[in-house]
Amino acid sequence: MHLAELSDIHSTYTARGRLVPLTKGGVPGLQMRDVVAEGSTCLSRLQRFDLPGLASHHYVRGGEVVFRSRGDSTIAMAIPDDLTEPVAVIMPLLIIRPDRNRVLPEYLAWAINQPAAQHRLAAEAQGSNLRMIPLSALKDLDIPVPDLATQKKIVELDALARRESSLLRRLAEQRERLASILLAQVATDARREEIAQ
Repeated sequence: MHLAELSDIHSTYTARGRLVPLTKGGVPGLQMRDVVAEGSTCLSRLQRFDLPGLASHHYVRGGEVVFRSRGDSTIAMAIPDDLTEPVAVIMPLLIIRPDRNRVLPEYLAWAINQPAAQHRLAAEAQGSNLRMIPLSALKDLDIPVPDLATQKKIVELDALARRESSLLRRLAEQRERLASILLAQVATDARREEIAQ
């Protein structure tokens, strides 16, 4: 099923110049650098900006998906339902508002980030220096849509697989560190024995 049949896709706030972070006031702004495939961005720690002319459709309130339409990494990230306040989304991100009766936001982000979908989007990318995914390519992206219970299981299993991968990487790093310490100790002990003789 095409993405446009499952959701509404909206453009986001266009900044008219350099964005200057505020220490007080303003609204939290979600930028390209804040969008990661793992969805681990801490949305409560976003920089705040004065964004004149901000419209209600430029905000996410939870349950949406944001998509990086430009750059080397054209990924999607689900916005959790538990936002403490609305977040303004800044170009070149796009907001995807899924029909929650048909597709979960987390599943939709997962589906967009899958290699097959990313390959299809890359084939439609425009520009040589800075890749851009046209809105039409995103709207026409085919998304497999199992029932909601299956979608939930897929999202949960994917999160567990990513957690396992992270833990295995940390374990490998710790093993390498431990081996280095032990080998350094062997070298030190051997040197001491030489000196003692």
